[in-house]
Parts: sequence; C-alpha cells; structure tokens
Amino acid sequence: MNYIEHVGKYFLMLKQVFKKPQKRNVFWEAIFREIEDLGLKSLGIVAFIAFFVGGVVAIQTALNVDSPLIPKYLIGFATKRSMILEFAPTFASIILAGKVGSFITSSIGTMRVTEQIDALEVMGINSLNYLVLPKVIAAVFFYPLIVIIAMFLGIFGGWVAGVLTGLFHSHDYIEGIQLEFDPYLIQYALVKSVVFAFLIATIPSYHGYYVKGGALEVGRASTQAVVWTSVVIILMNYFLTQMLLG
Repeated sequence: MNYIEHVGKYFLMLKQVFKKPQKRNVFWEAIFREIEDLGLKSLGIVAFIAFFVGGVVAIQTALNVDSPLIPKYLIGFATKRSMILEFAPTFASIILAGKVGSFITSSIGTMRVTEQIDALEVMGINSLNYLVLPKVIAAVFFYPLIVIIAMFLGIFGGWVAGVLTGLFHSHDYIEGIQLEFDPYLIQYALVKSVVFAFLIATIPSYHGYYVKGGALEVGRASTQAVVWTSVVIILMNYFLTQMLLG
C-alpha cells in the first residue's frame, strides 16, 4: 500500500471519527478515562525531563557565556526562549508520541485482532467514533496544560541548576526571564501543542485500527505509529514555525 493510499484512509477515518456520539453519558465517561490514561499518567515523565533539560540548557549557556562583555542575564533569557519555543511544545510532544502513541496503537490493535471492534460494528456502534474521538478530545484539551507545566518546570530547573552550581546568580537569571517577555510566544507554543496533540491521538489510532494479523503485527504497528507520528510532528513544527513566526 503506497503512502497516498494511507493518507486517504487516514482522512476517511477522521470523517467517521467526528460523527455525532451515540450515547452522551458513555461518551463523557470515555473522555475522563482517556484524560487519565493519556494525560495524567504522562505528567510524571514530561515533568521529570522538562526540569532537567531546563537545568542542562542553563548550565550549557552559562559555560559558553563566560566573556565579561556578555551579560549574565542572557542565561535566563536563552533558557526561557528555548523552553517556550521548542522544548515544551515540540520535544515534549515527541516524548508523548513515544509513550502515548504506542499505548494507543497497542490497545486499539489488540481490540482489532481479538475481534472486539468487529463486535462493536455488529452492535451498530461507530467503532471509530467510540474509540478515537474521546482520545482526540482528551489530548487536544489536556496536552496544552502539560506543555505549560513543562515550560514552568524547565525554567525553574534552570534556576535550580544555577543555584546549585554557582555558575550564575539568581537575580541575573530572573532578570533574563523577565527580559522582553512576549505573550505571543506562549500562544505560538499552545497552538503547536494543540496540533501535535491531534496528531498524537489520531495517527497511532489509525495504525492500530487497521492492523491485520496477530500480536506480532500489533507490535510492528506500534513501532510504525511512533515513527510516523514523530516524523509528522517534526514536519508540522517546521511549517507552523514558518507560518506563525516567519
């Protein structure tokens, strides 16, 4: 099957996903369950990585800004911009693509190979709407919150790194954080996080829903889902950056 056919099937899948849910109470229960599975259980890994990446960025910037002619507040400024513009929305999304994407593909793929999806279809239930739409809504509305937390923890991690290592003073770092604050950059990061969240929820769902075979094929589909989700996120990051900041 060529790439064009995959793209066509993907958009046909989205058409079925966004049909009106059949039972509202079941739909809301599914959304809250997906928020826990896809969002709350991912907070720990994102928070851990964001904190230490912020520290590493601050330390590396401090080690490279050792000239007396370069003001020390640029360390905080560089850390703030790095976390807001790229790490929080993009790198965190790639992390989530690996963790959440494999989970989505394996769970839906297992339902496919064990004929649970066929049972839903026999009962007259739109299986794509039932399985995928709650994941999309949970990811799109919850992942921007994860991105904001990652921004804060990354900047805070840079401050902690400076305090512990003594490479720069706390007041210089805070001055750099406050320097030239542009609220539009936060909006830019949140727009990217919403787009990436949609991709994280739908691309792995596509690979899981159309898997054929047994457990081995489900594992291969999970790997392909993570790879393609990461590739599409990187490509969309380029285009969104060009459109929103270019």
